[in-house]
Amino acid sequence: MESRELSESMNPVEKDLNLNEEPVAEAAGAVAENENISDANEGVEQVETPAKQEPVKYADLSKSELVAKLEEMLKEDIGAIKDDVPLLKAAFYAIRKDEIAKEKAEFLEKGNEEAAFVAKDDADEIRLKEILAELRDKRAEFNAALETEKQQNLEKKREIIQQICEITSDPDNINRQYNKVQQLQQEFKAIGPVPATDDTDVWKSYQQAMEKFYDLLKINKELRDYDFKKNLEIKQQLCLDAESLDDEKDVIVAFKKLQDLHNTWRETGPVAKELREDLWVRFKNASAVVNKKYQAFFEERKAREQEAAETKNALCAELESIVSGEFKTNAAWDEATKKIIELQQKWKEAGFASRKLNNELFARFRKMCDEFFANKLAYYKGIRETMATNLAKKIELCEKAEALKDSTDWKATSDALIALQKEWKTIGPVNKRQSDQVWNRFISACDYFFEQRKQKSVNVHAVEHENLKAKKAVVAQLKELLNAENNEETVQAVREQMAKWQEIGHVPYKEKDKIYKEYREAIDLAYEKFDLKGSKAHLANFESSLSKLDDNDKVYHERERLVRAYEQKCNELKTYENNLGFFNAQSKTGSSIVKEMERKISRLKEDIAMLEQKIKLVDDKI
Repeated sequence: MESRELSESMNPVEKDLNLNEEPVAEAAGAVAENENISDANEGVEQVETPAKQEPVKYADLSKSELVAKLEEMLKEDIGAIKDDVPLLKAAFYAIRKDEIAKEKAEFLEKGNEEAAFVAKDDADEIRLKEILAELRDKRAEFNAALETEKQQNLEKKREIIQQICEITSDPDNINRQYNKVQQLQQEFKAIGPVPATDDTDVWKSYQQAMEKFYDLLKINKELRDYDFKKNLEIKQQLCLDAESLDDEKDVIVAFKKLQDLHNTWRETGPVAKELREDLWVRFKNASAVVNKKYQAFFEERKAREQEAAETKNALCAELESIVSGEFKTNAAWDEATKKIIELQQKWKEAGFASRKLNNELFARFRKMCDEFFANKLAYYKGIRETMATNLAKKIELCEKAEALKDSTDWKATSDALIALQKEWKTIGPVNKRQSDQVWNRFISACDYFFEQRKQKSVNVHAVEHENLKAKKAVVAQLKELLNAENNEETVQAVREQMAKWQEIGHVPYKEKDKIYKEYREAIDLAYEKFDLKGSKAHLANFESSLSKLDDNDKVYHERERLVRAYEQKCNELKTYENNLGFFNAQSKTGSSIVKEMERKISRLKEDIAMLEQKIKLVDDKI
């Protein structure tokens, strides 16, 4: 009778429910990789390992929802909820902690002493503690029943071992007891687990009894040889399967498969005595390879969790530094928002720390993000109120200008309108959607008066004709530049001519549309030839950014964003084209608005064309 046992051993780790009255952190323990394997009759002691847990998210639930969730757990198997209860309780007390802090702050603001503060009773917390108490009682009953069952299993196994020992004590009749022993073996295997402290001893006793039985057994040699041959084939295949686990990429899967192989090994009968040692050593060595990988995996994961914790702690510190700053302009808020979004992306890429520490760091990080965006919302709310006030002031100036535009008291009205224009500059900005509309209304009234005044001036026509000559010269120069090479000097020359056009004053009214049309045509050709808008560069930059997206989900999200923008632009274009027919182009005001709408329609068509090209690039990548 031979027996072998590995020097290293691993005991299964059993985590109980954490049902204390206050939130308690979960301990993340590493499980040793070695196993306790006995070679008595080639039996192998199975190693239990904690199943891989997927994190349960309760952070988004309210207190009442958390309590309701916990009440549902009362109806579930107590063994299935042991990991969820601490997470749920931690989420509840995170909310409760914030409530108490707020309540205490309000108490102190009223001038009360801090020592006199006592938190108000919370119905949800009282109910939570009642449910936790019920779960503790339920768990205690479960553990007691489990221990009772294990003790009963131990007694049953000992009785079977005693029966086998009694059979082996009568060598003369051993042959007649073969079927009886086979039945006892099946009964022994069918019995459930025993107390961990007795598991090894009872298994060794069973193996010793079985080895003694087989050594004394004087059955037909052909039956014994057949049994040995069948067991040899099974164990050789188990060795091959164990050796093949070295190629399994998923270490956890390999370890679980190894446990199944050990279960099959211990359930398989003996082989010829001269083959036992070599066969067992082969199987043990293959197991050691998987166990070492398993241990290295958990050590590496622990190192990754530590690195992730350090990275996230640094991100929290950087975020707190940003949030504590002061932002007084839109640009400052936009810049800070951009930095925070970058930090959030880095947070997602940092990986997971240990469960308890990861939850604490996330709560810290999220709290600062919420504080920043709440402050930003309050800032822009104040801006919107200010813009509404500014809009009311500008509408009032529009009404004053419109009341003066038909006046023929040129000097007094000119001074009054100039004063209104100066006052306009002192008023702050308004919402972008109303900015152009209110400005066009104001400037149209002013322009109408000054146009009337210019028509009465003696030298107006001479000046306007000089301006017309200057603008024709600009158009002629632009047409010459269209024949030049596409380089920085040419582009700069075009922009200089555009600036010169803006500096030239009014031209004769009848010539205004004609010269502007010639100028617009020349500028459009220049934009197209020299890519003044940078559309080609913009499209190239987009294509470069798209090539860096290695995640199909991100590519699909980008396509959805582009399609939404495309549909929005198409709707805007349709609206402008529908509204275009409502204006009278014969009047000065109608003509000006129509031209402005035509320019907007042209820009929308350019934007739509650009979006179509981007969507095509995304589709090509998909």
